[in-house]
Amino acid sequence: MHRFFLFCLVCCLLAAPIAQAADDPIRELQIEAEVSGRADWGHWGDQPGKYVTWSNHSNRLIPVYSFGIGLDSLRGANSPYRDASQLEAIYGQLPTNTLNPEADYFDQTDIYHLQLQAASAGAKRIVLVVFDGLDWHTTRTAAIAATCEVPYREGRGNVFAFQRYQKVPTDFGWCVTSPANKGTEFNVDAQIVTTPGGKIPGGYDVRRGGSTPWDRLADSRYLIGNDRDCPHAVVDSAASATALCSGKKTFNKAINVDPAGQPLKPLGISLQQQGYAVGAVTSVPISHATPACAYATNVSRDDYQDITRDLLGQPSVSRRTDPAPGLDVLIGTGHGVSVKQDNQQGHNFEPGNKYLADSTLQAIDAESGGGYQVATRTAGRRGHEVLTEAATAAITAGRPLFGFFGTADGHLPFQTACGDYNPVGGRIDAGIADDLRKKYARLTPYTEADLTENPTLAEMTTTALDVLSSGSRPFWLLLEAGDVDWASHANNIDTAIGAVQSGDAAVAALFTWIETHGGWDDTVVIVTADHGHMFTLDDPAAFAAAAARSNAAQQTK
Repeated sequence: MHRFFLFCLVCCLLAAPIAQAADDPIRELQIEAEVSGRADWGHWGDQPGKYVTWSNHSNRLIPVYSFGIGLDSLRGANSPYRDASQLEAIYGQLPTNTLNPEADYFDQTDIYHLQLQAASAGAKRIVLVVFDGLDWHTTRTAAIAATCEVPYREGRGNVFAFQRYQKVPTDFGWCVTSPANKGTEFNVDAQIVTTPGGKIPGGYDVRRGGSTPWDRLADSRYLIGNDRDCPHAVVDSAASATALCSGKKTFNKAINVDPAGQPLKPLGISLQQQGYAVGAVTSVPISHATPACAYATNVSRDDYQDITRDLLGQPSVSRRTDPAPGLDVLIGTGHGVSVKQDNQQGHNFEPGNKYLADSTLQAIDAESGGGYQVATRTAGRRGHEVLTEAATAAITAGRPLFGFFGTADGHLPFQTACGDYNPVGGRIDAGIADDLRKKYARLTPYTEADLTENPTLAEMTTTALDVLSSGSRPFWLLLEAGDVDWASHANNIDTAIGAVQSGDAAVAALFTWIETHGGWDDTVVIVTADHGHMFTLDDPAAFAAAAARSNAAQQTK
């Protein structure tokens, strides 16, 4: 009776969104789980009896899908986890319980070396796709929602484009994401590490974490860093993206600096110096950790305006006198987010847009004498048209392209499992950062303007590819589907599934573009994630049944 009363109360408070739940069972499952605090079909964290006990990352092994290049050079006998000296080089020390003579997995830093290997072998088009926060368990849950059945119980899967695509040789493996350490302190204005070494070291214990991403014996307490006997650090997006883009493990919050705070050269700059056009596309703010690591350097991922300065070739706190030229394409979000102060961004923070200082936009905009063709969200105009027009002008003039879009909360609209844009409130508590709480406090659907004035991630992707390929240079692109992470921080399986779908649509658009622009010769694509979360689907059959009801309801509309 108490549970029914709570559910009715929330229905009254959130009347408009919940009115749609009757013909959207997955959305209804999320609402009921939030209200009751439990769900027989799944949970977030290490306590199956509670729907939520954890709202942060995990160190689950992360899937890697490669196209046009194999993974044999990284795994099995070649795994660095079989070699103590390689582990010492990766972590700066030999982590406890991490050496494994039978390891078939590899390290996240190996993906950086795989990209270099592709470039050395003559690849002219290299694309790294990062689903922020996506692990095997969330992927399979989304696959169940898409098929209304349990299509696989282990292995690669064959539901999404990044799983089933077979028009080029493809491979599948998995890697460790743990950072060098957690708890390193730094000074953002001086750009130095003040207390090196951190408080918790990284590492991976296969006996606790599992030998595969779907290992049923994996210990969830260990994977979220709560094992007192072996508390290996859980990675954040900055340290993981640094591993992917600079080939070095570092401390959490670091953007392309090593554990001592010394700058690392990111892949975007390295390949640009070798003649590649380079770009980054993201569904979340332009200077968040993953796109930042494509090109920027900073001791703190939270120094957003300075990171954007790096990305756009302007002097910054870390590159005061000798900035790099800037990305050839940068398309993402953050538009409309205005703040008067931000103590995380140092003394040179400018009140105004949180991610892009007004002075930076003025300096780069071609209409003001700068070097970039700029496209921003424009009232009354379709976002895809605005972006396409700017891309055409950039190609004609031989300029780099900058696209800046987003909702009032800074991101692209969140898609849900049924394909609409009406997310429920999501979990809100002190354990989630302020910006994430605000994003999941949404109690009404997005406006029509939010949906039309922003391009989709798929449209951003094809536009970036058009611009990068317009000259005679080879190109490298970092493509981030960032919404899975935000949905998972909010413990919202409905929007997590929608984020997998919208990210996969971008991957499908990427594959189609490749097929229609010369095919796969000299092309390499790597699809992976920066880290996982801690969602467990306890009853896949029950969830599949709910997905079937949702599918039937959608077909009758």
